[in-house]
Amino acid sequence: QVRLVESGGGLVQAGGSLRLSCAASGRTFSNYVLGWFRQAPGKEREFVAAVRWSGRSTSYADSVKGRFTISRDVAKSTVYLQMNSLKPEDTAVYYCAARYLLPGAQAAEYDYWGQGTQVTVSS
Repeated sequence: QVRLVESGGGLVQAGGSLRLSCAASGRTFSNYVLGWFRQAPGKEREFVAAVRWSGRSTSYADSVKGRFTISRDVAKSTVYLQMNSLKPEDTAVYYCAARYLLPGAQAAEYDYWGQGTQVTVSS
């Protein structure tokens, strides 16, 4: 059974940084893409970033390019999202997700989800 467990959320001031972690277990992820999505109150879940488990190919939403960095540690079976220069509009619940083989930016394309971690950026 696939399990994705996020951690690292919290309250931070604008301009600050946070690092989110997603511990993945339950299967071999070598042919999977791991992504981060976020959902603010009253808004749809939106793509943030994704990385291929087997390589270093990454993709980002335009709103976070240059500020956020996604990476993975295969030995620890963990995906990270380093978030710098945070803005109040980054406030949301952040979710880790996994899908087979191909990168995607639509939430419906992902098969597995974590429970989410709250990130709040104060102005």
